[in-house]
Amino acid sequence: MWAVAGMVLAIATALPGTADAAQAITPGEKALRIAASKRGAPYQWGAAGPYRFDCSGLTLYAFKKVGKKLPRTAAAQYNRSWHVPAKARRAGDLVFFHSGNRIYHVGIYAGRKRVWHSPKPGRSVRLEKLWTNRVWYGRY
Repeated sequence: MWAVAGMVLAIATALPGTADAAQAITPGEKALRIAASKRGAPYQWGAAGPYRFDCSGLTLYAFKKVGKKLPRTAAAQYNRSWHVPAKARRAGDLVFFHSGNRIYHVGIYAGRKRVWHSPKPGRSVRLEKLWTNRVWYGRY
């Protein structure tokens, strides 16, 4: 039985796309890692990195590093993203905070109801637990 399992593993590894597909990470997951690497970078309105960020500047920067072009503002990012229901969200999706129909903040979903974001003046890029359920999700 072990020989058969080893042979299956060897075949799966040798076939193009089989072993790598299970290990492939999405552009969103890559962007999430980039955003996390900016932990502690100070908030600055209108800044899009590499050392200071506002909320949409952080998402713009992280996705640009993985070859995805996002619009500049949180609202424009939402309008151009593929909208995802909360039950289908996954790490690397954008989290859009809203009041009614107005988008006022964006971050990158990290899983377990947490988000990487650049919150506001006087704060820095950080990982935080979602503090509201008034969010929408988007994917690039």
